[in-house]
Amino acid sequence: MRIRRDNAPVMPRLVAVPLLLLALVTPACAAGNEVEPHLGDGSLGLIEVIPGRQIQIRAFYTNGGDLSLFGNSTEKAIVFAVEDYGPIKGFQVDLGEGLDDTCASMGGVAGAQVIVAQGDVAGVIGTNCSIAAAEASPLLTKAGMVLISPGNTAPSLTSDLSGNEGSNHFPGYYRTAHNDLIQGEAVAHFLNGDGVMTAAVVHDGGPYTMGLATAFSNAFAEHGGTITGTWEVDRQDEDLVPVLTEIAAGEPEALFFPLFWPTGRYVVEQAAEMPGFSEMVLATADGLLNDDFLSLPQSEGAYVSGPDTRFGDNRNQSTGRTAAALIARFEEVDGHAPTGTFWGHAYDATSLLLDAIAAASYLDGGTLVIDRAGIREHLHSVSGYEGVTGVLSCDEFGDCGASGVVIYQNVDPSDVAATRENVVFEVAPDTGQTRLSATEH
Repeated sequence: MRIRRDNAPVMPRLVAVPLLLLALVTPACAAGNEVEPHLGDGSLGLIEVIPGRQIQIRAFYTNGGDLSLFGNSTEKAIVFAVEDYGPIKGFQVDLGEGLDDTCASMGGVAGAQVIVAQGDVAGVIGTNCSIAAAEASPLLTKAGMVLISPGNTAPSLTSDLSGNEGSNHFPGYYRTAHNDLIQGEAVAHFLNGDGVMTAAVVHDGGPYTMGLATAFSNAFAEHGGTITGTWEVDRQDEDLVPVLTEIAAGEPEALFFPLFWPTGRYVVEQAAEMPGFSEMVLATADGLLNDDFLSLPQSEGAYVSGPDTRFGDNRNQSTGRTAAALIARFEEVDGHAPTGTFWGHAYDATSLLLDAIAAASYLDGGTLVIDRAGIREHLHSVSGYEGVTGVLSCDEFGDCGASGVVIYQNVDPSDVAATRENVVFEVAPDTGQTRLSATEH
């Protein structure tokens, strides 16, 4: 299956059924043609898929520009999951036209508006970037859909892991990626344990980079460290020498820069030409955990945090596919292993959505009826789900992530595969993500 990139119409109908009407109709239906057990109470509307049509879901990822490397692996993993899962109660699943989140606010708005206008989409896998999700989530969830992200890590999208809702959280949002409060704690814990007591921080003002920068700064201070300064750069800036000059003047022992490509490239390339950075520890995060950054000569020695992708023999319980089998499939299709970081998370997110649709649907005279509220009900109940990324459990705010957080050191830019195996610090996964999980290991 390929994601369709055309404007072919889709025919299933969205039917909003008032609760009172449901109460009146359901017993009558049961008397004549008993409805099979399913989740949901109809409160968010029903989707009817008539015979010969397909169940509609959508993939919403970064597929253009400098950040397309995020979406390439995500897209293929979503397609693989749909193909491996197969039909639901005799109905095929259609991914429709892939949508670009552009890793920006406007991309999130534009893509969400397209999906909402289609009216018959049961759920969405995406986005790659937290900044896009912050704008897409309220639109999609208000329309009764679920948004399950394989790559969003901003704490604001879910919670502070202490029971307090994030500023950008909306019911109906879930993610298989980790919460960056874990990642920030991990980096702070590692640097502190390595004897680093002063650090500077750079972010670009977006929910992901600023959220992770804040998580790191707070945790670093709790460990007794001092932040010498925090700088915000524009993602369009190519000349970072003025900012780097200010950073060097504070003489921090480390620089933490959770940025995207190519901004992170400019940091290491320009810092390498400045004497104030010759002994400084450079640390970044999963926004730069990709082959492009790791192959830069100037990134040698840098520490890069991100999800633990050493999936070993993990198997997705819904499809039976192992991580090793999926990597082999990437190699067959692309000629190489996945270059992005969150491909396993995308596969698991898609499988969770398909399981939820199966649990929330029933056949009515040959028509498949999908209860939107039932999809959320199923996802809220996910516990102990065995995925490619590990064992997933969803909390009340949509954090479902299974994989732990690790820190790699880039030992050889000419051998990226070796760097991806060079784990110098790890935070093992737990059944419920907490900030304490970083300090307990």
